[in-house]
Amino acid sequence: MAVTERARGARSVAGGLGHRTVSAAVAEALRQRILSGALAPGVQLRQDALAEEFGISRIPIREALLQLEAGGLVKIVPHRGAVVSGLSIEEVEDIFQLRVSLEPQLLILSARHLTPDDFSELRALRDEYGAALKAGTVETWGELNRRFHLGLLRHAGRPRSLSIIAGLLQDCDRPTRLQLSVTGDVARADLEHTTILDLCEAGEIVAAANLLRIHVEHAGRSLIEIYRRSAAVTA
Repeated sequence: MAVTERARGARSVAGGLGHRTVSAAVAEALRQRILSGALAPGVQLRQDALAEEFGISRIPIREALLQLEAGGLVKIVPHRGAVVSGLSIEEVEDIFQLRVSLEPQLLILSARHLTPDDFSELRALRDEYGAALKAGTVETWGELNRRFHLGLLRHAGRPRSLSIIAGLLQDCDRPTRLQLSVTGDVARADLEHTTILDLCEAGEIVAAANLLRIHVEHAGRSLIEIYRRSAAVTA
């Protein structure tokens, strides 16, 4: 049987590495496939097939899947094994409602303490994110978006709330990339990030917080509509 290009790449990742390093490399390779959408929610990850693809035993595969489960990307389901995790419509609604409730308040607390160095870093992130949106490098969108949002909120002085927001942004990484890809809202996302940053720098903090709320609400509504259309098609 011919070896696929993906299998060749997978085996080159694993080749010559120590046991723990192999499981970490496999976990990272699978993580990128999940985050890029190549492995969709609900897809079963069979240990024997993955072991054959990566050219290794099932032990590091099992360890890699446990790492992914700890990161929320995979669920270990009785009688099915590892399955790529996904969010329900209700979970998406909950995530975005929490973000709408928390992020504008945290921005009001944080924005007045942002330094010139903070603004320089945020503008560099904004530029990198904008370039990634235009280039269509979907796999980077979630991480850059997460870093930008957390960068705006970093000086809120509410570590527990920031930890919650960081988790919510991680949870909606893949859904947000789906929303941007399907709706084509990349220009709007880029413009709103720029405007929020400009308002903060100008001291228009309440206006920035209001726009941040609109920004998050729009992403949530668009994504929920995508999920509902998808559910209607598959029903």
